[in-house]
Amino acid sequence: MENFTITISRGFGSGGRIIGQMLAERLGISFYDRKLIELASEESGINIELFGKADERKKTALFGRYNRSYGERLISPESGDFTSDDNLFNYQAKIIKSLAAKESCVIVGRCADYVLRDTPNVLRVFAYASREFCIKKVEELFSLSRRDAEKQIDKIDRARSTYYRYYTGHEWDNARNYDLCLNTELLGFERCVDLIVDYLKVLYPDLK
Repeated sequence: MENFTITISRGFGSGGRIIGQMLAERLGISFYDRKLIELASEESGINIELFGKADERKKTALFGRYNRSYGERLISPESGDFTSDDNLFNYQAKIIKSLAAKESCVIVGRCADYVLRDTPNVLRVFAYASREFCIKKVEELFSLSRRDAEKQIDKIDRARSTYYRYYTGHEWDNARNYDLCLNTELLGFERCVDLIVDYLKVLYPDLK
């Protein structure tokens, strides 16, 4: 059977990352989240802290770079733009494409659904839940007050939305970007995994 990739985008507190981990374990394939940054750092020789800072910097969609062929036009170390945010993203895109080409895997975030838009055998998933559900999850996971949990959700979801729009030209939470949109609150994490596996079995009848 050919390799396949499952990309997961998610609202903060929805449990999308947990579902990704559960799914990878169920299928016996690799799971990539922050590990992508580590691999991009190793590939480029650029300090991993710079990748983290690039994520934190605000992006303006007006100056988005979404017309570029991500992962293909890398800037050389001799250039002053070698550690620019766009080049850091390009290295992440290169890693994403490389992983998708060599193995079946689950990739969370990093605009992987868009980076792999022309790649065959990619299932794009978006995980979401009600605000109340996300608040309670964030409170539990990070031991935060309700007010701080709300602030964290607003901050991270806003950053993800802007990041996605900057690099893709699309809206992060638009269902048209994805093959499956799952309400994790309504379905529960285990059922979400079941549904993704069922979807894959339709595409790949030989999948066990």
